[in-house]
Amino acid sequence: MKTIKGPAIFLAQFLDDEPPFNNLRNICEWAAGLGYKGVQIPSWDVRCFDLKKAAESQDYADEIKGIVAELGMEVTELSTHLQGQLVAVHPAYDTMFDAFAPTELHGNPKARQEWAVGQLIMAARASRNLGLNVHATFSGALVWPFMYPWPQRPPGLVEQGFAELAKRWMPILNEFDRHGVDLCYEVHPGEDLHDGITFERFVEATDNHSRVKLLFDPSHFVLQQLDYLAMIDLYHEFIGMFHVKDAEYNPTGKSGVYGGYQAWVDRPGRFRSLGDGQVDFKGVFSKLSQYGYEGWAVMEWECCIKSPEQGAREGAPFIEKHIIEVTEKAFDDFAGGESNETLNKKILGI
Repeated sequence: MKTIKGPAIFLAQFLDDEPPFNNLRNICEWAAGLGYKGVQIPSWDVRCFDLKKAAESQDYADEIKGIVAELGMEVTELSTHLQGQLVAVHPAYDTMFDAFAPTELHGNPKARQEWAVGQLIMAARASRNLGLNVHATFSGALVWPFMYPWPQRPPGLVEQGFAELAKRWMPILNEFDRHGVDLCYEVHPGEDLHDGITFERFVEATDNHSRVKLLFDPSHFVLQQLDYLAMIDLYHEFIGMFHVKDAEYNPTGKSGVYGGYQAWVDRPGRFRSLGDGQVDFKGVFSKLSQYGYEGWAVMEWECCIKSPEQGAREGAPFIEKHIIEVTEKAFDDFAGGESNETLNKKILGI
């Protein structure tokens, strides 16, 4: 067993044009002051990170690591959630997802996808230069609009969609493999990889590519009413990253899992700050520790009620309290004896 590292914080939701959230040094100083020991960096936000420079320049990567280390922390992972989303976009979402790409690519899905693939290729090299061996991303989605089986889907539609998704990701996965980095897909509604079954479909479609891993975030499974503790039992060998995020699900006579097109604050299923939701974090941390997860526990703040500043203040001690210092010996060792084959045979009567 391994002791989980943390607490760490995903910076994406906190970066802003105003200090102390306006550059890497300032936001890391703020995070360190709250008790965080690691930062997960969004690779698309130029206020804190230049992905191209990190991919091409070891000196720049060392500079980034140095800034974070000066403040007593580590870079835990890079994220390409926004760029990964653009690797596969169904036409129904073209206009909305244009916002994830540079302005000059808007209205040009082919160029936007090529840009996204290039971003992921750079992320593999940047991760290597930063000394990282895992990376966070989204899969994108071609089949998601057909999630509910009405109207009836034509036979083979889902299989063909996953075959195309895998085709787009294989060159990226191979590049990550060349640099010794696992690609951890956040299993998330809106992505073709949104639960265990769809994750398995992708693993199969990529011919069990060794770099396909999973970013485990239990909040998404509360909203889907999926057994997230059993999911750890089933997929612990794939879990390479962990987002510590809370959620709650309170169905009514009017609305359930689908949410009735309501805003987040009114939906039965909604994200909450750590400790305010329904996730059994004692169970989550226990199972991850049991299975030897040795990565970081990274707080991702998303709450429709509480402020991000309060969520961040409360997040570090919450994670710290849940990290289990795993034992190196069995609790009943005091009552045992040394291994003795002769004695064992005598006890067994053989």
